[in-house]
Amino acid sequence: IRVFLSPPSPVGLNRHLSFLVPLLARSPSTNRKYPPLVVDKLEEDMNRRMADDNKLFREEFNALPVCPIQASCDAASKEENKEKNRYVNILPILFRSLCLISDDNISLLSLSGPKEETVNDFWRMIWEQNTATIVMVTNLKERKECKCAQYWPDQGCWTYGNIRVSVEDMMVLVDYTIRKFCIQQKPQRLVTQFHFTSWPDFGVPFTPIGMLKFLKKVKTCNPQYSGPIVVHCSAGVGRTGTFIVIDAMLDMMNTERKVDVFGFVTRIRAQRCQMVQTDMQYVFIFQAMLEHYLYGDTELEVTSLESHLAKLYAPSAAGCGGMEAEFKKLTSIKIQNDKMRTGNLPANMKKNRVLQIIPYEFNRVINPVKRGEESTDYVNASFIDGYRQKDSYMASQGPLQHTIEDFWRMIWEWRSCSIVMLTELEERGQEKCAQYWPSDGVMVCGDLSIELKREEESESYTVRDLLVTNNRENKARAVRQFHFHGWPEVGIPSDGKGMINIIAAVQKQQQQSGNHPITVHCSAGAGRTGTFCALSTVLERVKAEAILDVFQTVKSLRLQRPHMVQTLEQYEFCYKVVQEYIDAFSDYANFK
Repeated sequence: IRVFLSPPSPVGLNRHLSFLVPLLARSPSTNRKYPPLVVDKLEEDMNRRMADDNKLFREEFNALPVCPIQASCDAASKEENKEKNRYVNILPILFRSLCLISDDNISLLSLSGPKEETVNDFWRMIWEQNTATIVMVTNLKERKECKCAQYWPDQGCWTYGNIRVSVEDMMVLVDYTIRKFCIQQKPQRLVTQFHFTSWPDFGVPFTPIGMLKFLKKVKTCNPQYSGPIVVHCSAGVGRTGTFIVIDAMLDMMNTERKVDVFGFVTRIRAQRCQMVQTDMQYVFIFQAMLEHYLYGDTELEVTSLESHLAKLYAPSAAGCGGMEAEFKKLTSIKIQNDKMRTGNLPANMKKNRVLQIIPYEFNRVINPVKRGEESTDYVNASFIDGYRQKDSYMASQGPLQHTIEDFWRMIWEWRSCSIVMLTELEERGQEKCAQYWPSDGVMVCGDLSIELKREEESESYTVRDLLVTNNRENKARAVRQFHFHGWPEVGIPSDGKGMINIIAAVQKQQQQSGNHPITVHCSAGAGRTGTFCALSTVLERVKAEAILDVFQTVKSLRLQRPHMVQTLEQYEFCYKVVQEYIDAFSDYANFK
């Protein structure tokens, strides 16, 4: 049974910890307008509610109780505590600032992001509650507004009240950052903060994939015998409530094969007003449930890759192998043709090499408009997230003869210092990419001049060092092109070694040139380009965490650009290269 309780503020917390409220008491659901949903009907039910611009979802969200009528916020409203409330309209109800109980131990505690005046109280609460894990689901500043005080030191050690906090370690990833703190009174303790950075205030993440990975990481890393996990955003209700509901509903889904989002939000709103603040957040909870139901947890530890591959290759009665079934799930994800407006404008159609592969609006690479010339901001390229940072790659088509200038303008504007080319200029007698660099001397493209400084062959790729000069700004920049050979338009490279080598060379170049976006292109900018981006991301995670998730990595890429990793053979190649990479390290300790 789960139980909620809560303190009105970090101060005087212990006084209120004995007041427990049953949360998911079994109540007959026959008379409810929004009863629990059986997971097998989840997709069908969601499609019905999302019709007509989420009409039924909005109705359901608006039917939730806003705040209990008898709610008493007396403690929070006292004069001495007023300064401690971040928002005057969001106060903790007496006895219930929100703690989630599980197996007689407090497991979650929800609160608003600390203000400068309450940082000392915050750390005192962490200490008194024996908390080992903090979940932060806000950024410090959003839209120039302070959302939460920075309650930790950037480096070294700082004292908050009588508690010393020192930073031991930090790992920055694309959707979240993990910080490890040593906190000292007597004796010292380790506290880990999981800071989710991809959640816009009042909005929702683009996809629930990152949130589900984040939640899994939080749960697997929280020590078994520690105190409650502290969860906070800014006000402590919208994103915090959404995180808590997703966690609870995943548990309910796994144990009861149903979800009761409406019932659960109703109950937690009886303990803290406005939990789950917007209809978008409410829909996002369902999207996370559906994502988990349809695809499950596809993360693997490197040590179990071999046995997983054996399962994928095992013959099945259905005649469709596991690898093929996994890839079919990816190809069933709809391509959103209605979200490619700019690329489909008549003036831009001729700039596309393949009409099916056009960038989505939300992440297309935008060039500065040339003065007096319309439609000069379009280039067929998409920003793609990597393992550690957003917009790590610019996935582009191979330039056409009349888009070479657009291609170089993109590279200059976004300060790209690495180009990965995965096609030959001509394949099977057809032009696949215009030659956008000079064989010798200088090539002029509008305001930009490109000069070949050095060309060197390595085992599987050619390195070209190019000097790009902006003649209008009188500035120059070095750009290195890695031209991979041996990847036919149809098929895959004969082995993964060359791919592993080129990825390592590109990463080294990135560290030396400042980590701006890597430009990756093949011919259409989807099949081979997607496979390269997927492998770079997967291998980086293998190195950092000894974990891989080929399926979700490719799924995420396909949501960012159509047809990324285009064929079953390319998808299989991703697994093959990762296996080769792992085999090269017979000693597991090499991953650490």
